[in-house]
Amino acid sequence: MGPDTEAIEFDATIGVDVKGEMWNCVEIPDSAVRFGTGRSVRVDARIDEVSLENVSAMPTGTGGHMVSLNAKVRKALGKGIGDDVHVRITRRA
Repeated sequence: MGPDTEAIEFDATIGVDVKGEMWNCVEIPDSAVRFGTGRSVRVDARIDEVSLENVSAMPTGTGGHMVSLNAKVRKALGKGIGDDVHVRITRRA
C-alpha cells in the first residue's frame, strides 16, 4: 500500500469553522500533504463505531480536508458539534 491508501487515525472534535459558520464536520489533520492535493478526495471513514463508505473529504479552504457528518450519522453517534470522536480515514483507490 502506498501513502495514499494508508489509514489515518486520530481523535477530533466535531465542528469545523468555515467562513465564520460552524459545520458538522471533522477535520483531517495534515490532509493536503497526506493526500497530495487540496481538491476533494473520496474516502472511507469510521467515526467512533459508525462507518461511512465512499464519502467526499472536502477542502476546508485552509489547506486541509473535512468529512461532513449528516443528521443520520450524528444521531447514530449520539453526538454533535463540540463532541469528541475517534476517526479512521482511508483514501479510496
